[in-house]
Amino acid sequence: MEAIEKKELMDELKEQWKTLWHNRLDDRVRAEGIADRDYSLLLIERGTVIIATRKFRIPDFYEILEHHRSPIDGKPIPPNPSVGGWGKFMRTALTSNNRKRSRRQAPMKAESYASQQLKKGGRGWLHIKA
Repeated sequence: MEAIEKKELMDELKEQWKTLWHNRLDDRVRAEGIADRDYSLLLIERGTVIIATRKFRIPDFYEILEHHRSPIDGKPIPPNPSVGGWGKFMRTALTSNNRKRSRRQAPMKAESYASQQLKKGGRGWLHIKA
């Protein structure tokens, strides 16, 4: 029964999130987007600025999920994509190759361009007749 209630809550949150962004009022003079009504589950009241041009923090859906999640839940909420998500976390924190390689040896330097054929027979890119 609890899983069904969580699913209904999640669907309701998603629906309110979509309607919030779809039905917002755009104030072109102030370059802001304003909530058109109260969204109780999203913790946003009518008239709240939800998007602006400078130095503004947009409401984050993941933070709202964290607020509604009970501490007993065993299923973790994935990290915010702006932070990097599961893939970046695994590459940076969990892979053992990165830690071992940095300790053993310094990264190899790229080979010089001596083996490549020179442009214009070694005279470079300039079109100067000598």
